[in-house]
Amino acid sequence: MRQQAALTAGTHPRDSYVPVLVAQCAVDTDLTVRETLTWALLRQDPDISVPALTAELESSNAQATSQALHTLSKIGDSRAWPAITPELIDNADLGIARTAWRAASRLAPEGERAALAETLTAHLGIGDWPVQRALTDALLYLGDAAAPALAEAAHAADPHARAHALATTAMGADDSLGFDVAIETALREVSNTPRA
Repeated sequence: MRQQAALTAGTHPRDSYVPVLVAQCAVDTDLTVRETLTWALLRQDPDISVPALTAELESSNAQATSQALHTLSKIGDSRAWPAITPELIDNADLGIARTAWRAASRLAPEGERAALAETLTAHLGIGDWPVQRALTDALLYLGDAAAPALAEAAHAADPHARAHALATTAMGADDSLGFDVAIETALREVSNTPRA
């Protein structure tokens, strides 16, 4: 019933639906329903939905914040960029951080992309492989703007950060390369290369 309600709200957009959809994103326990809520929000007027979603980024509810970031990344409206704060990108909750990485990479204006890449590379090597893959995806989305930051990170003191930088660079050069293979290869390379 919740999913059908969200489908109806997306099929027949109305400004009054936006606060209801955003509020349900914060509490719904079903991933499929939350994805449908996001789809419904994509169908609404961004002049209404974007401010409502950016307000959620200050919520103390981690799900509300993560789902708002996810939805903003899908909408792709650059007006949300100023709301993607360092506190979100550097969040101790990696669920929030990884959605912030994705949103930031998709919303950053051209002139901010290189600086964002430098900020993101500070997180290389952190977390498990799904978290690292999320960071790699964000950096790859930034394209050439991320190249200088990745080149510098390839010489980081932390071997996990070095390997992650090398794996991300390799995937940028070969889009058929999977993350698991890239990171395993990079970890072997790092372990077999003595530090100068």
